[in-house]
Amino acid sequence: MDQETIRARLAFLRAAESLKSVLRSGHTSSGRPESTAEHTWRLCLMALAFEDGLAGLDMLKVLKLCVVHDLGEAIHGDIPAIVQSDPAAKSEQERQDMLQLTSPLDPMLRQEILALWEEYETAATPEAQAVKAMDKLETILQHNQGDNPPDFDYAFNLGYGQRYTQAHPLFSAVRQILDDDTRARIKTDT
Repeated sequence: MDQETIRARLAFLRAAESLKSVLRSGHTSSGRPESTAEHTWRLCLMALAFEDGLAGLDMLKVLKLCVVHDLGEAIHGDIPAIVQSDPAAKSEQERQDMLQLTSPLDPMLRQEILALWEEYETAATPEAQAVKAMDKLETILQHNQGDNPPDFDYAFNLGYGQRYTQAHPLFSAVRQILDDDTRARIKTDT
């Protein structure tokens, strides 16, 4: 690999570092706002933890999809699902941000990352559908585990991402447990 390619990839990695500072609406168990990078890390870990329930999926692709799914947030940040009014506009903004973020990369790597993001965004494959489901489940898990502000809307969890999490028996089973946790959290916080 030549020096120019290495420098371009380092520039991309430097830009992606901002995901460590992009904050989400949920909080960690210590009460600190969660970052997009932390969410992505645990999404990858969730994929590994449930790998044996995902027979037939290309797990390398699953992990790649996990890594790139929120990469566009490095530019304009996260828009919490609870306040999203126009999903198409959010998707287009992230697409533009992905184009900007990946612009230093060599064409082959850039195309791979953009194709993975598009695959996730459109839920075009069984792997992307699984990552969509786990993305919603990891968010609900964090909401339930987090030391959130007193006005946090736990009821939001109960409808969040249903169409993705009901598509596979494993995700339905995980969802049932997390919904029970949400209901318990609602009772204790009211």
